[in-house]
Amino acid sequence: MTHCLAEKGTTMDAPDTSTTDELVALGLRKQYGGVFVLKGVDFTIRRGRVTGLIGENGAGKSTLSSIVAGIKRPDGGAMTIGALPYAPSDPLEALNRGVAIIHQEIKMIPELSVAENIFLGRMPTRRGAVDYSSMCEQASVALRELGVRIDPRRPVAGLATATQQEIEIARAIVRRPSFIIFDEPSATLGSKETERVLEQIEHMRARGAGVVYISHRLEEISRIADDVVCLRDGCKVAQWETKDLDRDQMIHAMVGRELARRDVDPPAHGDDVVLEVRGLSSPLFEDIDFDVRRGEIVGLSGLVGAGRTEIVRALAGADGFTAGEVVVEGKVVRIRSVPDGIRAGIVMVPEDRKTQGLNLERRAGENMTLPWERGLGKSGFITASVIRATQQRMARELEIRGNLDAPAGLLSGGNQQKVLLGKWLVRTPKVLILDEPTRGVDVGAKEAIYGIIRSLAESGVSIVIVSSELDEVLLLSHRVIVIAAGQQTGTLSRAEATPERVMQLSVPAGHVSAAHK
Repeated sequence: MTHCLAEKGTTMDAPDTSTTDELVALGLRKQYGGVFVLKGVDFTIRRGRVTGLIGENGAGKSTLSSIVAGIKRPDGGAMTIGALPYAPSDPLEALNRGVAIIHQEIKMIPELSVAENIFLGRMPTRRGAVDYSSMCEQASVALRELGVRIDPRRPVAGLATATQQEIEIARAIVRRPSFIIFDEPSATLGSKETERVLEQIEHMRARGAGVVYISHRLEEISRIADDVVCLRDGCKVAQWETKDLDRDQMIHAMVGRELARRDVDPPAHGDDVVLEVRGLSSPLFEDIDFDVRRGEIVGLSGLVGAGRTEIVRALAGADGFTAGEVVVEGKVVRIRSVPDGIRAGIVMVPEDRKTQGLNLERRAGENMTLPWERGLGKSGFITASVIRATQQRMARELEIRGNLDAPAGLLSGGNQQKVLLGKWLVRTPKVLILDEPTRGVDVGAKEAIYGIIRSLAESGVSIVIVSSELDEVLLLSHRVIVIAAGQQTGTLSRAEATPERVMQLSVPAGHVSAAHK
């Protein structure tokens, strides 16, 4: 087993187990099939403090948090809460000891109401029956603390991903845990919703809870954390007080190398218009007009719920629209389905790779060839050799790592996202739509995906990007189109697209954002 060494110049003192206000883990180890994913990690959660936990995908963050929360059992090491041993056999036992986790993957039962999901496993009772009135009242209080206005009696089915994430957080709030782990809570949220989550974490800290905040968004870590721990390859390699920390230090510790500069302009684009959107409308958005030139990157920005995803899904044929035209290379195209979009040269990488983009049980090559089987195979049948050749080509072009012959669900988030990209780049599209292209991937994979996007634009592919990370939109785009409440409120050049100007247009006077996304 590899021994974990500290980054030079960082603080790596052994945890002090003398206080009752700490959850202390010493020497945690975990292995799968003889491969260690945690290699003797020490970790402390202190009440009244927020610890940021960072690292690339596969570094061991989720394994560590799963052990602390009772989801997985360690193969070595020990934990204590105060002076008492802590070795939960399941999440319920962890909850009973005051330890909760908010998962990156939303775990809701769609058929149950919002209140029932919040109180699942511990519904209040009165005279032997569930007290629905009390349950709904308590759920409403927790939701209001998060700034969420929703009827707790309505089913979860049909709610936006961001709203479901907020319900997950409310579920933890009502339990008033002593220690709580947030695993990528902002991955599915926009800036406004993320702000509410960070405010709640500040309230929890003030009430004396110990919080672990896991995120790839390093600006959030810098803002909220009292100290930061970095894992790499299953080892704790660095720990800092936040006041002594900057973004470059965090990135270097996470990846063990310097990354390319991010403040570079996108490649020059052509003058000929490839995509024209004229008056596109539906019940969720109205009168959307823009064009995209060859090799141009156009960003769609706006708050969660503004209608960005609905617009691009209509362009790709995933959803319908009631009025307007889509023109590709000067020709009006009929798009009423995804195959219509593909035939027109428009493809879309959806926002949720696990539920909308990939079959996690199938290999990478099988995922990549799925939309193209008739064209790649003779007489409409595709062979194993064609699948393997496609897999090898896309792995080489996109630098996809990992065991591509295993199910895609076993790959890291960054490699899954590259497989999803590869799925829609087997045949070079005229227009590539990317909805949240780096959601839930680590900083190294994010930089690699940025490089792929720029290379595609340089090769002449016209690109439309939707992202809840404003910095990402501003970094990549030649122009930015701002959407608010289903309306197009402005089109900004790269020079005009400042964070302040984009936010002004995202919340124009007289508009209230509807929960579309």
